[in-house]
Amino acid sequence: MPASTDPLTQNRNAAETMSSSRPFTDLTTVHDLGDGAYSATIDPMWTIGPKVHGGCMMAVCAATAHRTIGDAVDLAPVALSANYISAPNPGEVQLTTKVRRRGRQVCLVDVELSQNSRTAVTCSVTLGPADTNPPRHSEPLPVSEMPVQPSADAIPVSAEHPLAQILHVSQGCELAMDSATTGFLVGQRGAPISRMWVRPFASDEADPAAATLFAIMAGDIAPRVTVNCGIFGWTPTVQLTTYLRRRPAPGWMRVMASSTVIGDSWFEQDHVILDATGQVVVQSRQLAMLLEAAGASRRTAVDG
Repeated sequence: MPASTDPLTQNRNAAETMSSSRPFTDLTTVHDLGDGAYSATIDPMWTIGPKVHGGCMMAVCAATAHRTIGDAVDLAPVALSANYISAPNPGEVQLTTKVRRRGRQVCLVDVELSQNSRTAVTCSVTLGPADTNPPRHSEPLPVSEMPVQPSADAIPVSAEHPLAQILHVSQGCELAMDSATTGFLVGQRGAPISRMWVRPFASDEADPAAATLFAIMAGDIAPRVTVNCGIFGWTPTVQLTTYLRRRPAPGWMRVMASSTVIGDSWFEQDHVILDATGQVVVQSRQLAMLLEAAGASRRTAVDG
């Protein structure tokens, strides 16, 4: 059989050959050190630029919380609220946990992720039963207008693509951008919206727990929507809240990220994610800082 010429298939095959066959499972594997302490190792592929991707750290915290509540096999991390304090490098990280509530339907675990004794993230994880039945009510969503699979003009973020030089997480999954929301790549401006398709590698997708954690990570997967407004530079996440509404069905997830207010110093970025069946699986909102813009505003105030 001839080799596939589909760029998305080539991207998956190349990445799985070069790295672990279960890169996301490896990321979210935590080791119990006793007394509520754990460790994990974050591969350099799970970074944005030189620093660890915020959604990946949230997924590691979710895995740690679930491991802490050992008998909660039927519960999922349905709500997560993370504060980002410092940006760790890839490598080993330490996690400590405190169980705030242990119930039959709802558990609450606080997780602190640190590196070299420096706190990077504090995350409050609520574990509960994810929805399984069709929703009783749902509003029409713009993301549902996207094709279930990447369109013919979608842009695969392969190793050779310029975005992959920053968005290293694309090495650990399949990812394709909607070309209608990538004007920033050719110097064009537009609305602060980003649309994309994403899915874990087949080996990760085959594990329901890994696929669920991947969906949580994807609540922070899109590039900053500010780039479509001509705003570039470092925009660190300060706070991220993610809701897992249900476990994703196998297949492509449709992702839409947007912002309603881009201020002088701050902007919010929302993600809505549908699975292959069209169900909402993840909703997230983060508050991020326009670091260079904020610095310029402060300098202007001082100089003035």
